Amino acid sequence: MANYAIVGINWGDEGKGRMVDLLTENCGVVVRYQGGGNAGHTIINEYGKFALHLLPSGIFRDGVVNILGNGVAVDPENLCAEIDAVAEKGVFVTPDKLKISDRASLLLPWHRELDGLEEARLADKQFGSTKQGIAPFYSDKYAKKTVLAGELLHPERLREHLSDLLEWKNLTLTRVYGAEGYTMEKLDAWLAGCCERIKPYICDTGLLLREKQADGVNILFEAQLGSLRDIDYGIHPYTTSSNTLAAYAPIGCGCPSLKVDEIIGVVKAYSTCVGEGPFTAEWFGEEAERLREAGGEYGAKTGRPRRVGPIDIVATRYGVEVQGATNIALTKLDVLSYMEKIPVCSHYKLGGETVDRFPFPALLDEAEPVIEYMDGWGEDISGVRRWEDLPEAARNYVLYIEEQIGCRIGYVSVGPERDSIIVR
Repeated sequence: MANYAIVGINWGDEGKGRMVDLLTENCGVVVRYQGGGNAGHTIINEYGKFALHLLPSGIFRDGVVNILGNGVAVDPENLCAEIDAVAEKGVFVTPDKLKISDRASLLLPWHRELDGLEEARLADKQFGSTKQGIAPFYSDKYAKKTVLAGELLHPERLREHLSDLLEWKNLTLTRVYGAEGYTMEKLDAWLAGCCERIKPYICDTGLLLREKQADGVNILFEAQLGSLRDIDYGIHPYTTSSNTLAAYAPIGCGCPSLKVDEIIGVVKAYSTCVGEGPFTAEWFGEEAERLREAGGEYGAKTGRPRRVGPIDIVATRYGVEVQGATNIALTKLDVLSYMEKIPVCSHYKLGGETVDRFPFPALLDEAEPVIEYMDGWGEDISGVRRWEDLPEAARNYVLYIEEQIGCRIGYVSVGPERDSIIVR
């Protein structure tokens, strides 16, 4: 038995979903342990193309149990919409296939509204939120003012709890933002709709995970976003509101006694970023647009054009360190095939010095990229399936990154499909 974590090394959008989809062939359980519906994992398989936001990426595999752990912001409305969307393509999400931790907190209707209201108040100082209610949700969770999924199974106590929360939350909505408050009738409609639908999926996932562990089942932990969006170790304050690191997986999955045996960090062959905040190696203009179009770099949740640039060795090395990565999956290598020379951000210039260490967040705006170039390979590699069949220049690029970040690259992705992968 082995437990794996698949995590993002940079700003998110590295291609974690396609790696989870690939590796679940050998796993019986896939667990989402943090985050919510504010980011998407894109998967292409025999059913079609999907952008999953809450459903774990193992949902397409027969016999795999998919869990939303206690660390996830469970949005009943978006979850139901996603279940319906995959069902339209022939993927049916039954209670045997999806489990929701009874200790997971529910994202309430007012969380999305508060997210939008706060971004509007910030005006030109916005954090770049996807406005899915994530920051207000986690704020309320740590203030102990959320509803646990398990409370849906105890309706009388739930209604009393919601009534108390409603009174408190309306003070913020009406007196801080001047918005309209909520009523119990609105919450009743919410409960009767999407919340009623998710009740069959709710269980003690900690007990289930312990049973699976005892049976020798391989467990895969699926993270959302990347190292640089982690609430504690990311580019504060332009982070998400949860811990995106593998170290949080046992806590957020529902079974703190589980151990992670292998941490597979996903790195894109170039840099991308959705949202605000420092992005040292960012490209602009025609150069950026060509890379964006070549890689199809638009947010899976928002459709926003992603910010793009060359691979950032400084940021990637830092991401590997804080994740404790033991293996790397390098994705979208094929996208770079059009370049005669491949740019690499090898160092930063900061305060007149060349630095290799990722700076403290407050200093990132002052950092400038040091760009070096490697030979391109100038040919389509999307059909390659063996390491030795890659052009020498492509292999050299992979080996350079491997050496610089200090972690073996065991997987090289050359396309979005499940089989477009080279295993070293």
